Amino acid sequence: MLLELRQLRIQPGQQLLLEDISWQQFENILAELGEHRAARLSYSHGFLEIMVPLPEHEKAKEIIGDMVKILLEARQIAFESLGSTTLKNEHMTQAVEPDACFYIQNQAAVIGKNRLDMSVEPPPDLAIEIDLTSRTQLDNYQILGVPELWRYGKQGLQINVLQAGKYIESDSSPTFPNTPIIELVNQYVQQSQLSGRTQAIQAFRNWVRDNI
Repeated sequence: MLLELRQLRIQPGQQLLLEDISWQQFENILAELGEHRAARLSYSHGFLEIMVPLPEHEKAKEIIGDMVKILLEARQIAFESLGSTTLKNEHMTQAVEPDACFYIQNQAAVIGKNRLDMSVEPPPDLAIEIDLTSRTQLDNYQILGVPELWRYGKQGLQINVLQAGKYIESDSSPTFPNTPIIELVNQYVQQSQLSGRTQAIQAFRNWVRDNI
C-alpha cells in the first residue's frame, strides 16, 4: 500500500479517493506522507480522500486566515492558530485536515500541543475550508463537533454553524458577532486577486482600525 502511495502523482486541483482503508492504514499513510506536504487528507468510515490544492486555493486560505488573526488581535482575544493540523478521532473513525483552524474559547487546551486527538482535546472553535476545487464534506466536521465552519468557494463565503449536531447556514459568525464577515471576506479576497495580498491586507487593517 505504502509503495503504491509513493508512486502516486496527484496534480494540483485533483482528488484521489481510496476505499476500504483501515484506521491503521490511514495512520501509516499519514506517517508516510509526513507533515511537510501539499496534499490534504480527509478520512471517514474507511474512505480516504487525498487532494492537492491549486495556487489560488492557497492564496485564499492565507488571506482569510490573516483576516481572522487581525480581527482576533484587534479585539485582544487569545487564540491558537493550528493551520492544517490533522483533526482525528479513532473512535469515530473520522479525520480531516482543514485549510486553517483556530482555537479561541478552547485555546488554553491546546497550548504546546503538536498532535491533536479529538477523543481527548476539544475541536477547534473555527475551521476554514477553501472549496475552489470542490472538496469539503460537512460530515467530518459535524461528527467531530466543530462549532463553526467557513467554506470559501467560487460563490464567496458561506458560514455554517453547528446546531443540534447539524450545520445550519448563517448570515453571521458567532466568533465575530456584529461584524459583516461574509461581506468583508468576499471583498478583500477579491481585492487581493486584483491588487495583491499586501494592498488587500492593508486595506482590511484600515477597515478594522476604523470600525473596531
